[in-house]
Amino acid sequence: MILIVAVDEDKGMMFNRRRQSKDRVLRERILSLAKGGKLWMNAYTRRQFPEDAQGEIMVDEKFLEKAGFGDYCFLENIPAAPYEDRIEKIILFWWNRKYPSDTWFDIDLEGGGWKLSETREFSGSSHEKITEEVYVRG
Repeated sequence: MILIVAVDEDKGMMFNRRRQSKDRVLRERILSLAKGGKLWMNAYTRRQFPEDAQGEIMVDEKFLEKAGFGDYCFLENIPAAPYEDRIEKIILFWWNRKYPSDTWFDIDLEGGGWKLSETREFSGSSHEKITEEVYVRG
């Protein structure tokens, strides 16, 4: 599976059971990445996307268990580390600011055998700068 996560500068994902932020341009980018394939997420995350969102969005609370090789998974509010052995690639979108957080991205990219393979920056609808980093097994 290809894991997609949006994090702040401290790898925070959530605060008080709410996503830290959301961005229309980021959602469009995620749908573009998954175009032609499956994009898995839970019901909480699905609410962020319009009902008529293009692509094949699969909603299941156990999406990280059900996703197959090459499937995209957008994770916001659950731990990723228990599924690390199933992940072939990680796409991190950095908000490039700090938010209060009480849930963090829990995969060790530096010591866990991951290698940064791509970086790009773009402007979002609510964030002046979003950095996209792609990690592959090194």
